[in-house]
Amino acid sequence: MLAACAAGCHRAAKKRLTEEDIHRITREFVFAANSAAPRGSEVHGEVGAFDKVANSSDLVEIHIFIKRHGKEIPPSVKRLIDELNGIATARGLTPEQTENGDAISISYRHAGVITHTVHIHFAGSTDASRNPDAAPATSDNQAPRLAIILDDLGKDSNAAKAVFAMPYPLTISVLPNQTHSEEIAQQAQQRGDQVMLHLPMQSLAKEHPEAQELHGGMSRADVSRLVSQFLNEVPGVIGVNNHKGSASTADKKLMAELMPVLKAHKLFYVDSRTSAATVAYDTAQRYGVRAAFRNVPFLDDVEDVASVRRQIEIAIAGAAKKKDAIAIGHAHPSMLEALKETLPEAKTHGVKLVFASELVR
Repeated sequence: MLAACAAGCHRAAKKRLTEEDIHRITREFVFAANSAAPRGSEVHGEVGAFDKVANSSDLVEIHIFIKRHGKEIPPSVKRLIDELNGIATARGLTPEQTENGDAISISYRHAGVITHTVHIHFAGSTDASRNPDAAPATSDNQAPRLAIILDDLGKDSNAAKAVFAMPYPLTISVLPNQTHSEEIAQQAQQRGDQVMLHLPMQSLAKEHPEAQELHGGMSRADVSRLVSQFLNEVPGVIGVNNHKGSASTADKKLMAELMPVLKAHKLFYVDSRTSAATVAYDTAQRYGVRAAFRNVPFLDDVEDVASVRRQIEIAIAGAAKKKDAIAIGHAHPSMLEALKETLPEAKTHGVKLVFASELVR
């Protein structure tokens, strides 16, 4: 009897999460919070859990700029907490929620050990666990952030593996209809990395159109069918940016057909800004699609290590100046080498590398 119980208890015991498992869940929390938190909220994830450090855990800070009246939790914040707890439950974590003044703290445990702590701060609140003399977090004193999107993944599985091997949150954007599109997207999901759909769109120079792409004159039904097809080919997509598209992104009617489709799929949009005439970002904002746009120069107009390195340095400097920056390049050998050489400089300049989802609004 005792032997049977011991065996059953042994089977019931939960296997401890590795630091990689914990960091993956943190990225899920950050993405979910960016999607579910009230508009204008600020979300930051910090890695702190390490296999060799006992009782270490990751941290997610969420600053919500709405007033809280009394002890009542606003409905929008309740929805946010439900979203986080849903992820936790799916990953075998147990939440413990406490309140301290205007801050809500949720500790998530796995096998009895805290793996994640989420702090939700309301406007004007401070975190008692921090230095009480420190200024409240605002967009002015938070670390500048840089997101790097690597486009055109899907043709070369080795290029994707090289990106995955880098210890940085690099966002990949995968083309549909490519030999390894589905495989690369699935590998990224398994690793907890983020996948965007690199949505083919019509360019002004029409000499090399894609076999299937968004173009002027398409109805919403046409757009919806094509986007749905592409999403089936690139699983796990959380956002979209345009592949080419200098003609399409300047087409007000086409963008007005696209954005409700993206909203229905709960996808954000990053405007690659391949044309100064683009209306894509403004249209996304008008239709309530979370969006951002490339706001520093492309990283690899010249495929040369030294040139790309200079462009990455410009992007880091741009992030430090603008507070938030999105840069775009491609996963070719020169880019990968330049990233290895240059990205360690980001920390030196006080710039935090993040996934693209953290910069959309």
